[in-house]
Amino acid sequence: MPAKLKSVKSAPVRDRVSREEWQVRCDLAAAYQLAAIYKWTDLIYTHFSARVPGAHDFLVNPYGLMFDEITASTLVKVSPEGKVLDDPTGMGYNEAGFVIHGCMHAARPEINCVIHTHTRAGVAVSAMKCGLLPISQHAMMVQQQVTYHDYEGIALELDERKRMARDLGKTSKAMILRNHGLLTLGDSVRQAFELMYYLDTACQIQVDACAGGMENVLEMSKRAADTAAQQFARESRPANEKDWPALLRMLERRGIDYKA
Repeated sequence: MPAKLKSVKSAPVRDRVSREEWQVRCDLAAAYQLAAIYKWTDLIYTHFSARVPGAHDFLVNPYGLMFDEITASTLVKVSPEGKVLDDPTGMGYNEAGFVIHGCMHAARPEINCVIHTHTRAGVAVSAMKCGLLPISQHAMMVQQQVTYHDYEGIALELDERKRMARDLGKTSKAMILRNHGLLTLGDSVRQAFELMYYLDTACQIQVDACAGGMENVLEMSKRAADTAAQQFARESRPANEKDWPALLRMLERRGIDYKA
């Protein structure tokens, strides 16, 4: 933890939040730590957020911590209007992060987690006119529901939120921000993280495949694409219960105390 962080004089965060909020804090902190491992970071400039259970407020990373420094107790609690409600480190939050994440949580109240990245492959595909292509099994997790939002500059203008919400739509859980990066939404931190894993991996595959020339890229048939998408979406899919605990065990084996 950086030496300049303010000391926390109030009660420990775990003691002053509900059990449900603490669990969400732990899951969100774990997602940040996993993102550091999977190289989804962009210095300190991307954000993951999660809704506080039973409230409209959401949790986001403090502005200035690397992803591998983030723990359950360092997360900043922000109101829908952008007011800081709890900031244990005193570092505040990134305004651009609020514009994007506040928009997503307001537009889609049924969503509990939003993940936004600027990975090299994600930005590369966001700059491709063709968008995300149906050329890999990984893409089938998200390709048929991906929406797109055109680049308007750094997300600092609140007015852009109306257009961003419009472009996201009412059901999509994945959006490509043109010339910018990737965005996934989830009913839980686990779901948003999994969608981002598949979306970013699909982008990596697409960049690699296109390096051999677009004329050599094979798109799957619509029938195969529809089948794979339906298979990923089935409620009985085992990964829905198995992948997140496995990822948390990996963090624990590495000695990463994300619950601190």
